Amino acid sequence: MARVYNFSAGPAVLPEEVLKEAAAEMLDYEGCGMSVMEMSHRSKVFDKIIKKAEADLRDLMGIPDNYKVLFLQGGASLIFASIPMNLMKNKKAGYILTGQWAKKAYQEAKIYGEAVELASSADQTFSYIPDCSDLDIPEDLDYVYICENNTIYGTKYHTLPDTKGKILVADVSSCFLSEPVDVTKYGVLYAGVQKNVGPAGVQIVIIREDLLSDEVLPGTPTMMKFKTHADNDSLYNTPPCYGIYICGKVFKWLKAMGGLSEMKRRNEEKAKVLYDFLDSSALFKGTVRKEDRSLMNVPFVTGDAELDALFVAEAKKAGFENLKGHRTVGGMRASIYNAMPKEGVEALVAFMKKFEEEHK
Repeated sequence: MARVYNFSAGPAVLPEEVLKEAAAEMLDYEGCGMSVMEMSHRSKVFDKIIKKAEADLRDLMGIPDNYKVLFLQGGASLIFASIPMNLMKNKKAGYILTGQWAKKAYQEAKIYGEAVELASSADQTFSYIPDCSDLDIPEDLDYVYICENNTIYGTKYHTLPDTKGKILVADVSSCFLSEPVDVTKYGVLYAGVQKNVGPAGVQIVIIREDLLSDEVLPGTPTMMKFKTHADNDSLYNTPPCYGIYICGKVFKWLKAMGGLSEMKRRNEEKAKVLYDFLDSSALFKGTVRKEDRSLMNVPFVTGDAELDALFVAEAKKAGFENLKGHRTVGGMRASIYNAMPKEGVEALVAFMKKFEEEHK
């Protein structure tokens, strides 16, 4: 069977070259007679894999030496708790609510201290990013938390909030490695890799060294202390070895493609194809304020729930998978991550035009 165009929000499409390479190495990785899936995480072979993955990631993002890169398990939802456990020294943190994941992180933080809502776009179903240029930031906040790209609602911060000197913590799961980033603007940035980088099960945390401390909230499990993993080069326990190996291959692929500036150019070009159509369509409409649109996740609707459902069903028959919108929003959503080729977006738009002709 031919491969479909997979518009899933995550686990999501991976580069075909990477999948083919992994398939070729499945039974024997570089002549060691074993699959990466079955080798010891303490072996010299795996040590080389994880070190190369980190070096390539540092190179791609220009990560400064005073930041640690951690390959962890547990997904972003576990990090929602790790952040306050490790950083809430004054038991007070600020959260900007731009969608479901920021909201969940905010609720989690309330377990450990005072979580302050600094701004929100809930009043318009999270269809925009609030103005964060002059937030009322209490002096005793430990950090300011954002979800930088909102997978469900299709919004993205194109300007980071002015945190007035407070540490910025960002969940970048669904925009990770989609464009260049100035790591020095963040205290912590982290991503679940299943959106844009690898298979589910790996979490990458990039954290400034001065934020690593044994002074964490009482009761913090050893496994949830960032310092535990930083001190042990992500090998305190058995890491998600095979997932890290695939991430490493994606990092190499990104470098071969021309790095993050080139990915940004491609992503802008690709998203423009879909947004231009949505802006001119008589049937389909984008749901996000134009200046806050994401390059990665594009939600859209017809305005008729039955027609939306018919579109998703017809699209699936035509080889376009996972276009149904998130259950909290409805409608449709096309996630067009790095590995989605431009041809996939062009084919989707051609199908949408045909559907519009038939149903207008």
